Amino acid sequence: MDFKEIAKSAKKASFELANASEEIKNRVLSAAAKGLEQNSKMIFEANIKDLDAAKELVSTGEITPSVYKRLKLDENKLRDMIQGIRDLIKLPDPVNKTLLRRQLDKGIILEKISCPIGVLGIIFEARPDVIAQVSALAVKSGNAVILKGGKEAVNTNKILFDIIKKAASEVEGFLPDALQQIFTREDVSEMLKCDGLVDLIIPRGGNKLVQFIKSNTKIPVLGHADGVCHIFVDESADLEMAVKIIVDAKTQYPSACNSVETLIVHKDFPYAPALRDTLIDSGIDIVDNPQEWHHEYSDTTLSYLIVPDIDTAINHINTYGSGHTDAIITNDKQNADKFISLVDSAGVYHNVSTRFADGFRYGFGAEVGISTNKTHARGPVGLEGLTIYKYNIRGNGDIVSDYADGTKQFHHKDLEI
Repeated sequence: MDFKEIAKSAKKASFELANASEEIKNRVLSAAAKGLEQNSKMIFEANIKDLDAAKELVSTGEITPSVYKRLKLDENKLRDMIQGIRDLIKLPDPVNKTLLRRQLDKGIILEKISCPIGVLGIIFEARPDVIAQVSALAVKSGNAVILKGGKEAVNTNKILFDIIKKAASEVEGFLPDALQQIFTREDVSEMLKCDGLVDLIIPRGGNKLVQFIKSNTKIPVLGHADGVCHIFVDESADLEMAVKIIVDAKTQYPSACNSVETLIVHKDFPYAPALRDTLIDSGIDIVDNPQEWHHEYSDTTLSYLIVPDIDTAINHINTYGSGHTDAIITNDKQNADKFISLVDSAGVYHNVSTRFADGFRYGFGAEVGISTNKTHARGPVGLEGLTIYKYNIRGNGDIVSDYADGTKQFHHKDLEI
C-alpha cells in the first residue's frame, strides 16, 4: 500500500475515533498492555537483534553511542511502558469536554468543546518505547497515528506495533486503521507532502531530523530541536542539595533530552571548589568556557560557567538555551521567584533535577515528546496537548442582521459548565 492510501485510511478512521466512547478506548489500552506483558520474550528477542546490528552502526559512525543506549529495551523500560499505558486508563477522557459555555443572547448558546487533532505523524529515532507511548496516547485522545521509527530499531518497533495493533483490532467498535506504521524514507517524504491528510507532525530525535522536517513540510510541527538544559547554583544554595541534584540531572540518564548540559555557578557561592571536585569524583567531565555554549553533549560532559549575579545567569540561559528545561538551586525565595518568572523555557524548576521534565513524571501517563513551541502545547505533551477545540453554537433561527441593525444586542453571559 502506498503512503497516500495509508494516510487516507488513517484519516477516515480518525473521524470515527473522534467519537469513540471512553470505554472502547480504555478497552484498547487494557488489551495493549496485556499483549505487551504476555509477549515480553518476543519483544526482548527482537530488541537483541537490533542491538547486535546497531553495534556495527556505532563502529561506522552512523549512530552515536548515546543513540545506542536509547535503543536498549530492558525489563525496567518495558515495565514502565506497560504501566504508562495502564496509567492512561485511569485518566479522564480529554475529548468532548466543555471548556466554555456562554449565552450570547437569549436562546443562543456558545460552547467551546475539546476534540482530537486528527491524524498525527510521529517520526522518531531509536527509543522503541515511543511506539507504545504514542499509540496509547493517540488512542486515549481520539487521534489516528502514523508511526515511523529509525532503522536501528526496526525489529523492536515492528513487534511492539504488531502486538498493540492486534490487541486493538480485537476490540469491537475500534477501527484498527487508526494505528499505522511505515518504514521507509520515501514514506516519510510522502507524509511531509500530505498536509490535507496529516494534521500534525511530531519529530522525536536530534536537531538534524527536526530541522529537516520543519524545512520540508507545510504541516504544523510540534517538538524541540535541542535539549540544552541548565542548572544555576545561586550563592545561597546548599552544597549537599546541589551535588545531589546536579549528579542526578547529568548522570541518571545522560543521553536524555532533559539531562543538564550547562552548570552555572554564582561567583559568591562559597562551596564552588568542593562542588566541582565532587562532580568530577562522580564521573562528570567539566568543560570550562567551551567554544560553543549551545551544545547538547548527551553524555557525562558538563559545560561550566561562573557568573557575577542571577541576572547574568538568566540572560545566559535565555541566549544559549533551547527553551527546554532549566533549574535554579537556591535558598533565596526572591531569587527563585525571579528565575522562574524570567527564564523563558517550557519547564523552569526550583531545587529539583531537570530530569523531572517528563510526561510520566508529570502524571500525564506518557508523552509524545517535549515541546518548546509557544503555540498550542508546551513542555511534556500528553493527552491535553493532543487535543484542540471547536466552537459550537445552538440557537433558534437567529441571524446576524438583527444585531447589525440594532434590533437585538449581545449580552455575553458566561454560564456554569
